Amino acid sequence: MSTNQQNNGNTNQHNGNNNNPTGSLERGSCILFRYASQNSLDESSQKQIPRTNAKDKATGSYRNQQHTDRCFDKMNEMRRQNLLCDIILVAEDIEIPAHRMVLAACSPYFYAMFTGFEESRQDRITLQGVDYHALQLLIEYVYTSVVEVTEENVQVLLTAANLLQLNDVRDACCDYLQSQLDPSNCLGIRDFADMHGCIELLNHADAYVEQHFAEVVQFDEFLNLTHEQVANLISSDRISVPSEEKVFECVVAWINYDGPVRQQYLAGLMEYVRLPLLSQEYLVQRVEKEPLLKGDIQCKDYLIEALKYHLLKGEIKASFKTPRTIPRQPVGLPKVLLVIGGQAPKAIRSVECYDLREEKWYQAAEMPTRRCRAGLAVLGDRVYAVGGFNGSLRVRTVDVYDPATDSWSTCNSMEARRSTLGVAVLNGFIYAVGGFDGSTGLSSAEFYDPRKQEWRMIASMSIRRSSVGVGVVNQLLYAVGGYDGASRQCLASVERYNPATDEWSQVAEMKARRSGAGVGVLDNILYAVGGHDGPQVRKSVEAYNPERNVWYPVADMSFCRRNAGVIAHDGLLYVVGGDDGTSNLSSVEVYCPENDTWRTLTASMGIGRSYAGVCIIDKPM
Repeated sequence: MSTNQQNNGNTNQHNGNNNNPTGSLERGSCILFRYASQNSLDESSQKQIPRTNAKDKATGSYRNQQHTDRCFDKMNEMRRQNLLCDIILVAEDIEIPAHRMVLAACSPYFYAMFTGFEESRQDRITLQGVDYHALQLLIEYVYTSVVEVTEENVQVLLTAANLLQLNDVRDACCDYLQSQLDPSNCLGIRDFADMHGCIELLNHADAYVEQHFAEVVQFDEFLNLTHEQVANLISSDRISVPSEEKVFECVVAWINYDGPVRQQYLAGLMEYVRLPLLSQEYLVQRVEKEPLLKGDIQCKDYLIEALKYHLLKGEIKASFKTPRTIPRQPVGLPKVLLVIGGQAPKAIRSVECYDLREEKWYQAAEMPTRRCRAGLAVLGDRVYAVGGFNGSLRVRTVDVYDPATDSWSTCNSMEARRSTLGVAVLNGFIYAVGGFDGSTGLSSAEFYDPRKQEWRMIASMSIRRSSVGVGVVNQLLYAVGGYDGASRQCLASVERYNPATDEWSQVAEMKARRSGAGVGVLDNILYAVGGHDGPQVRKSVEAYNPERNVWYPVADMSFCRRNAGVIAHDGLLYVVGGDDGTSNLSSVEVYCPENDTWRTLTASMGIGRSYAGVCIIDKPM
């Protein structure tokens, strides 16, 4: 959510040095970020809040809910009148009176100062290198829990908050800078974050630079980098460029920006330009004719290497490997693991996201209604929560989540009510398979056509399957295990749907009966994870090879799980939550097929939940 003025064409590019870490942030804009702790109350709300004092009848204890806020308000009023203040802070020769106790209670920096250093015996302390205006804002925050972060103060405020260990304010400043990332300022923000140890902001800025490399190199911040910084940037496999031409052009532009001084770095930088990946025509018409390269022997060697590469054929060319012949592998947008609804222990609306790069959970917009035992599908840039149970009814409804706006809407409902169903995407359609309609298990299945915005029935399975897992391999849909209410059995059977013929066929059975198993697909191998057979909840996992039509065991999970969410991403299998037969789980286990091992994520969800929907989506930037 950036409010930066976007540069049109190249009118604001390469127009002199730019020493502002936040680049082209426009001055004088309105307040863009207001941070308040959860226990703060604005004045209007204080006037209208009814009495919330409470007495515990069992113990006779009494609690005044507004006591703390009123006390801080009164202490702040006393501070402004310099009443009972026992310390004067000085920044840039400006004095700010305060109370030691209040400062020490809110800041580890002041706590250490007033309890263990010689300043504890002083009544006037000068803070060297601290901006007066920033210090004033931070003292106000200590007493009021409110601070306004703007373009004008964000840098000095973050610096001072970092020093005084007011981490909430530091994080608010980082959030603001993250929202302002732009091709013209991301390198400066990145350096600023690195200088102050703001790891989360640094990671975001790094990712932004990689994704927007082609635009970033057009601005002055790039031209003012050191040669080491340029080398680190262009040597990365992860920068996103339409072709290697952009890398070559940016090196030439950087050298020409200060030719007499920078010429010495030309060969060192050209080492990281992957000239063999350029077209033969570009090499001859542009690279060979570049004046900077004509007098440099090492650069001529790189050009000869590239031209030679184009003369090689077939297997010889494939075996000719140097760092410059390996294509870049730009990373996609940062990914998040989205966990929607579930049972905890009743149906809930809660949605959590796990940032796979930052390894941290955060909340997203809640669903419009409570929903558990639903299926989840990602189609385009939307997430569909299909069917499920709302706490009282099995439903046909479908809620749609838009990550870009963090908001929910609805689309057309299914033909049948389905909870504990299986959902998958095949050929651009959403398939809903089996489930329970409130009275019986279902063998029916249907699909959603997003272009016509309608659901249509397909051929039914051979058997009723509720608590069924589904997965797609080689354009075929697999229904794995589940529960057959007619025979009252958990199932080991598996059947496969071919959309070309609208037919289901049986495939090899699993080694174990599994109802409520999670299903995921990695490298065209289908995994059935956990589940249960009556009272026995499993930690075992088995895999299905479609080419051989066989199931085989893989390593057990660390925990028994049924009704867990399972999703594959980047060669790994994520198993989220579920229950072990006695309680819901908040942990997430990750399976690596390369070494057949499981690990548990350090960070768990905020709550334990089973029957939740899970998917992987791009993180909104």
